Amino acid sequence: MNLESSQVTVGKNQQEVFNFLYDIKNFESLMPENISKFEVLDNDRFLFALKGMPEIVLQRKEALSPNKFVLGAAGGKFDFSLTGDILELGDNKSDVKFSFNGDFNPMMAMMIKGPITKLIETLAINIPGAI
Repeated sequence: MNLESSQVTVGKNQQEVFNFLYDIKNFESLMPENISKFEVLDNDRFLFALKGMPEIVLQRKEALSPNKFVLGAAGGKFDFSLTGDILELGDNKSDVKFSFNGDFNPMMAMMIKGPITKLIETLAINIPGAI
């Protein structure tokens, strides 16, 4: 299953956006309003839960400064990744897009498609105001 958020423009340069996203504690400010738990576990991992969903632990898997970072599942039953792509538009302007990739059976994909789509779209919508 591959899902993508809208591409949003941020009034910061590519490196500033990358640095913001690299610091995983900043993801708390990007989360949807229905978040019920957010906890930084260490410099590379955090746990979050949305109301009605199980807890998810994300871990930094890859960081290609200043244009891409990848978070992935840290254990659990499912393997998936959340990627942020950052495109430089000028000195103080960048485009950001989030994508979610995971291998799920059709029933599971149908159940999580809506909540995951909403999550990555919310991350994108919230980033311009959070930095």
